[in-house]
Amino acid sequence: MSAVETGHASQSVMEQVGPNIIHHVSNSDISHPLYHIPPLFGIDFSVTKHVLMLWIVALLVGIAVIIPVRKFLSSNKTAPSGWMNGIEAIVQFIRDSIVKPNVGPKWVMTWTPLVLTFFFFILFANGIGMVPIFDVLGAFNRFVLGVPASDSHNFLNNLLHGGVTATANFNVTGALATITFFSIMAAGTMAHGFINHWKNLAPHGLAWPVYIILIPIELMGLFVKPFALTMRLAANMTGGHIALLALLSLMAIFGEMFHSTIAGVGVAFVAVPISVAISALEIIVVLVQAYVFTLLTAVFVGMAINVHH
Repeated sequence: MSAVETGHASQSVMEQVGPNIIHHVSNSDISHPLYHIPPLFGIDFSVTKHVLMLWIVALLVGIAVIIPVRKFLSSNKTAPSGWMNGIEAIVQFIRDSIVKPNVGPKWVMTWTPLVLTFFFFILFANGIGMVPIFDVLGAFNRFVLGVPASDSHNFLNNLLHGGVTATANFNVTGALATITFFSIMAAGTMAHGFINHWKNLAPHGLAWPVYIILIPIELMGLFVKPFALTMRLAANMTGGHIALLALLSLMAIFGEMFHSTIAGVGVAFVAVPISVAISALEIIVVLVQAYVFTLLTAVFVGMAINVHH
């Protein structure tokens, strides 16, 4: 047994719960990359768990959305059917109920593709976090193939490090919010010109002393918007998983506290049903957070275009 394993064995369950929860929701660290790439300009580009998940999400969006749409457009069909009916319903809903009321009919076809891309990407990234695919692979690796957990050179063991929800990573949500930030700048510039866009940050016709306070506040607001998008999405996608793991950990905690397996089993009759209820709630959160991010993006872009509103 290694020194690390000995240290873990000497720790109580209470001491292990916190690190285990963080281990299961965070990205795999650089010490456990799935594929190591030598640093370039001092930056480590090694492929981590969340990088892999981003690739998987992009692949799934391509298979489930992009390929069917392109196939339909290249066909001679006048009306969609089957899977395409569902995609068309989502596209029409986002275009007519989210984008158009906020950016206006003139710009609706300009910004709908961006908002749709956000929606499908975030929806798939959120949803795949609900599928315990890597837990199943880990169990298969451990109990069927007989690979010990201490084998750090085994690829499947490395897959167990970190969480599967890429949108629980603040770097990912920050990148999405950065796209929204520059989209706001682009929308205002396209609608009013570069100079007028910046003039429109503050209302016209106010007494000049008011601008001394108002302009800094409006400039701060430019950065608060993407920051809020970043924090809201990542925090919501992380919170559900932490709540689930904390509830399930109660079985081990009570078992250790009372030095009885029966106590842990007794807690399971309460913890497991609540965990199932939280999982059902997370399914709703998956949809709601994809909707909220796209809605706020459309609202912020619309604010830059329709300044008088």
